[in-house]
Amino acid sequence: MSEKLLIVFVKNILLGKVKTRLAKTIGDFGAFEVYKELVQITEAETERLDGVTVHIYFSDQIIESKWPNKQKFVQSGKDLGERMQQAFQHGFDQGFTKIIGVGSDLPDLNADLMNEGLNALENSDTVFGPSEDGGYYLLGMKRMINCIFENKEWSTSGLLSTTTTELISKQYSIQLLPELNDIDTIEDLKASSVSDKFKHLYELS
Repeated sequence: MSEKLLIVFVKNILLGKVKTRLAKTIGDFGAFEVYKELVQITEAETERLDGVTVHIYFSDQIIESKWPNKQKFVQSGKDLGERMQQAFQHGFDQGFTKIIGVGSDLPDLNADLMNEGLNALENSDTVFGPSEDGGYYLLGMKRMINCIFENKEWSTSGLLSTTTTELISKQYSIQLLPELNDIDTIEDLKASSVSDKFKHLYELS
């Protein structure tokens, strides 16, 4: 068994249930199309990984057509912290010693960055991929650190800062990857690498 595990957290691609902030500007169908494209990018990049086991955690139900031949699960927990915590714990319980978790809504998250995150765990207790909004798009650990998931204000601009400050106070080492931006708003979409694909459909300026 590989010592390396990638966990991908995926929202089920349901009309009216994904990218709700973006949908306020471009409508539910537009947001649905954007998220579907981002999931396809994520799936394609994970397929480029070599020597890495991949677990897929869907928000509501398993979709067999996505990530064929990969282990798939349904997320469990009352908030994002619990859902991530349980997925990581399951990975460590299975014997993996380097685990990273990512979302599925970043157009620029590629296999090279995922490998960089895994390799960072050779010399660091944790690794984070900072998001421009103050959160993070990638989290990695080589052993379970529960405080990362507990008593956090999820989806806030201070999440990464609060988390890393706590880890430093507990003497855990941290490595940071390049900053990326996910797509939550029309401004994010316009500034993204997939903007041209949707420019005609959504009349981006």
